[in-house]
Amino acid sequence: MRIKLPPKEITIQDKAIVEQVNLISQLDEKEKNVVYTIVESFISKKRFKDFVQENITL
Repeated sequence: MRIKLPPKEITIQDKAIVEQVNLISQLDEKEKNVVYTIVESFISKKRFKDFVQENITL
């Protein structure tokens, strides 16, 4: 049996990010998916770069 924990509270101090997320949420579904895909591609690229730097020694 799995115990469900309460969600963690997230605090965003950058008001510009909060405003942007609110505006993105108002886009139609196709436009939101485009934004999320672009953001995810940048995040994936950074994670991959960080992984390579941490795990490959020259």
